[in-house]
Order: sequence, then C-alpha cells, then structure tokens
Amino acid sequence: MAQLGLSLKTEKSIPVNGNLKANYGTFRDSKTAPIHRWFQYPAGFSYKAVEEIVRQDGLCPGKTIYDPFMGTGTTLIVAKLQGIESYGVEAHPFVYEIASSKLYWDFEYEKLYFKIQEVINKASDLINEANLEQIDLSEYPELIRKCLSDTNLARLHIIREIIKKKREPYHAFFKTALTCALRISSGAATGWPYIAPKKKIRETDGLVAFKQVLWMMYDDLYLYAHQKGLASAHPIKGDSRNTIGTLEDGIFDCVFTSPPYLNNYDYADRTRFETYFWGFARTWGEITKKVRTQLITSATTQINRGAFEADPLDDAIQQGNREVYNSLLEKIHKLSELRLVRGGKKSYDLMVAGYHNDMFRVLSDTYRTIKKGAKFHLVLGDSAPYGVYIPIYEYIGKLGLTIGFSDYDFELLRTRGGKWKNNPQRHSVKLSEGILTLTK
Repeated sequence: MAQLGLSLKTEKSIPVNGNLKANYGTFRDSKTAPIHRWFQYPAGFSYKAVEEIVRQDGLCPGKTIYDPFMGTGTTLIVAKLQGIESYGVEAHPFVYEIASSKLYWDFEYEKLYFKIQEVINKASDLINEANLEQIDLSEYPELIRKCLSDTNLARLHIIREIIKKKREPYHAFFKTALTCALRISSGAATGWPYIAPKKKIRETDGLVAFKQVLWMMYDDLYLYAHQKGLASAHPIKGDSRNTIGTLEDGIFDCVFTSPPYLNNYDYADRTRFETYFWGFARTWGEITKKVRTQLITSATTQINRGAFEADPLDDAIQQGNREVYNSLLEKIHKLSELRLVRGGKKSYDLMVAGYHNDMFRVLSDTYRTIKKGAKFHLVLGDSAPYGVYIPIYEYIGKLGLTIGFSDYDFELLRTRGGKWKNNPQRHSVKLSEGILTLTK
C-alpha cells in the first residue's frame, strides 16, 4: 500500500451535552473518514447518521435506499459498503462530479498505482523545467489570483493541463484529487464556508498538496474496494423535484437525505473557488446560469422578484393544506414588510415561498418512488429570517400528510446558532436541527 500523506485515523463523534447524535447534521464525523473526507464540503452531513438509519430501518442486502439531495455522496457511500443498492440525485453539476468520482471504485489498482506515479513524475518534471513566472495565468478570475501566488497557481495550472488529457476513469480521479488540493494549497483563508483572500496564511506547494491527496485517495480506495459484498451505487445528475422518466414508481425501501436549509446559504457560491479554477464558470452571472437556476430555492441570491406572482405560494399548497398555506402566507407578508425597513432589503419573503414550493414538489416526487410502509428521513434545520420564525419541521411534516404520507415524527439532534449570539445583526430566536421522518 502507498505511503499516506494524510492520516487515515477516523474521527470520533464529539458529544454535545452528552448527545452523540448532535453531529449527525454536520460534516464533523466525515472529515477524516475514508472516502467521505476527499472533498471537505460544509453542506455535508455525518456518515454515522446514515449508518444509524440503515440499522434503525432494518436495511440489508437486497434493499434499496434513495437520496434526493445526494451532495457529495455520503448516503450512497455508506450504502455501497453495507451491500445496499443506492440511488442519488444531485442538481449541482460540479458537486455531482465529485460524488460520481467518490463512488467509482472499479479500478485495476496496480494500474492505478502506476498511473499516479506517472502523473506525479510528469508534473514534477514539467514544473522543474518551466519558468513558472512566465506562464500565462490571465484565464483565471481575480478570486483565484488573490488566493494563490502566481508561482503556486502556475504549478497547479501545469497539473491541471496534464489531467485534462487523461481519459476516464482516470480523468475524474485525478480531477477530484486536484480539486481537493486547491484549498490546501492556498495562501489565503479559503476554509469552508467563506473565502477571505485578504487573510493570509502559510501557502502549501501545490504539487506537494496534490501528491498528499492522491495517495490518501488511493489508500482509501484500496482499503474499501477490496471488501466483499459491495453494492451498486447510481449517482444521477438531475432534479429531485421531478424524476419521472428517471426513477420508477414504488422502488425504494428507504429515503435518507439532508435538503438545503432555509438559511440563505448559497450552495453555488460555496464552490466558486473550485469552479473558477476549472473554468466551469468565470463570473457570478455564469454561476447563476449554470448552478443557481438548477437548485431548489434556499438563498436570496436565487431570487428574481419579477418572476413571482402576487401570491408567491403554489396553488397546490393552498389546495392541499389551508392551515399551512395561511400560516406561511402570514409570515411571507410580514417578511415583505420587514425587508423594506431592514438593511440590504433581503428577499426573505420570496425565499421562504420558493423553498416551500420546491420542497412540496420534492415530497410529492419522492412519495411516488417509495414503497408502502417505507420511511423518508430528512435532516432539517429551522429558520428565522429577520427574526420571523419558520417552523420547518411542522410545515414539511404537514405538507407530507397532504401528499399522502400516513404519519410523521421528529427527533431533535441539537440546538444551533449560538455562535452568532453576540452579533447585533442577528436575530435572537433559538434554532435547532433534527431528523423529520415521514412514513408512507
């Protein structure tokens, strides 16, 4: 086995007030877990949460699990290891690529080992021979140039050009490795979720970081891919609001997912560093067109106020559950008034409406795909934009009953938002995170 550049030690859950499940909605447990750790995505959740649901629902080989917000593949990786067939849908094209790469384990490992050596040797030779200061880096957006010195960016550029010429499945493997090395290489604060180019830290040689990640990935795969009883995983680039024609009716035994939270978190912006580097996008406008328009509404950056009608809530919600509709409409109207007197005039009103419209469609589509008696587990967080509390668990649970689910319950995992208590611009409403379970 190759010499590791990064530790294989698996991180233990850190109890919060004695509650081991408090980390389930966070990426903490997955940060050092093999495969899961490749891409340090802050919107991820704990692989241990999936293991618990698998145990709780009695899933075993022969059963099938679905994740309508696949992200970087946490649910599917756990299922694959436990011999449970899995499907996942992801709308963010770049995040989908990462998940697909993490789920491909069918390499000839001796050949992969020599491919890694070949790429490292070629990159080392080209970097040593090149005049790094003469390499044209003008194609890279300003954000990239602020986070990486020209010399280090030149190294990463040379590696990128080598990878571009690789055929699949090696192209995806090496692309993921370089993607995961970018923030390690940066001489600016590029930790998740925010990038702070002005905050300088010690820069890491890009080739060194790339080699460390490559050998970590190789060892993770070698460790897992040789296990017996692995199941098929099916990552799908698509829209979980409508999978008709992609997923059949009544095929899943369980659903486990963590949808975007209603907290104005811009998932498209959080991968801007990586997408800019690869040339997937170069401007905010391109990110909006290629990513934001594909995702369910959860941030004000997705809002085009002119695209909404006078009544921003879908008729389906009004017809399905008048109680939820009236409660939501009251809060939306309150937010529309508050935005006019608050700094920034954030479109929280339409964000709340768009989120529930989209989640209603996801619930309806997912209901169609699962078997009678199957459970749909959602890791969710509540919200309070401008201090107006949105009881997400109650709304989503009741909308589920409207669609046809027979029952719902909720398990609290942790309270959240405490770290912002001294921020005068934040509300003082106590928030939480938990698992909502709908039963068909």
